[in-house]
Amino acid sequence: MDKTFKLVSNEEARVLFGRHDENLRTIEREFDVKVTARGENLTIGGDGRKVEKASKLFEQLLDIIRMGRAVHQHEILYAIKALQGSSDIDLHSIYLDKIEIMSKKLFVTPKTAGQKTYVDAIRQFDIVFGIGPAGTGKTYLAMAMAINALKLGHVSRIVLTRPAVEAGESLGFLPGDLEEKVSPYLRPLYDALYEMMDLDKAERFLSRGVIEVAPLAFMRGRTLNDSFIILDEAQNATAEQMKMFLTRLGFDSKTVITGDLTQSDLPGGKAVGLLQAQEVLKDIEGIKFTYFTGDDVVRHELVQDIIKAYERYNGKQ
Repeated sequence: MDKTFKLVSNEEARVLFGRHDENLRTIEREFDVKVTARGENLTIGGDGRKVEKASKLFEQLLDIIRMGRAVHQHEILYAIKALQGSSDIDLHSIYLDKIEIMSKKLFVTPKTAGQKTYVDAIRQFDIVFGIGPAGTGKTYLAMAMAINALKLGHVSRIVLTRPAVEAGESLGFLPGDLEEKVSPYLRPLYDALYEMMDLDKAERFLSRGVIEVAPLAFMRGRTLNDSFIILDEAQNATAEQMKMFLTRLGFDSKTVITGDLTQSDLPGGKAVGLLQAQEVLKDIEGIKFTYFTGDDVVRHELVQDIIKAYERYNGKQ
């Protein structure tokens, strides 16, 4: 069985094929089909069902590219796996969702179905938990949504916080004053911020308190109105800290809590607040728990394999 597509421009072909035709070779390998490009025609040949699935991928990718959205190799790899798992997945709804930010990059997009579900949950609910392994975009997308909310005037400030907890090291033993002690723990939040907002604007907002980055302990006793609040690395918050944080939420505010339950650095005997929150809050309307898997990892493809290997190993324990 053969299926032929007509390409409308060299630029379209360049984006679709990838560097050195790597996208076409990946699709051939994963779907076990033969892809041939001659002039403006792109032909897929092979077993009927395999050609049909590969054709569905090409149809959606071409539609997305024709709407001005570049598609990268790791996104094609995800799209292939997604279509192999479910032929009903709509790539348009994922890759054409644009989150406007404040940098030359202009906007951020989800890259997997899990990320799209997470972004939609943040739009709909005032309290959202994003739970899953590293590299799934939990903090990155939460930051994009926070900057978008500030840009659109939905909130007047952003509050970013993390527990100052790490394995084998106490704040008291680190050199410097309090700000110097906690700065390394908050660095990932600054990194995400500076990637999505021009440096000068970010520095102005930080100096004026429009954006605040602080350890979780500094949230005690506060009420945060008209704010977008992100608690990152929540697996390192104790049960008491989690309750304290969740009750800081004020009027016209939204909060996102991110964490990876497999990477808690809390000392033995301490109740993990993120784990407890799943049980305590599961039936409260207005709170949404979203879960990521290794399939949502958007780092190097080996990271997906590493995560799945650990999941298999832990499942045998």
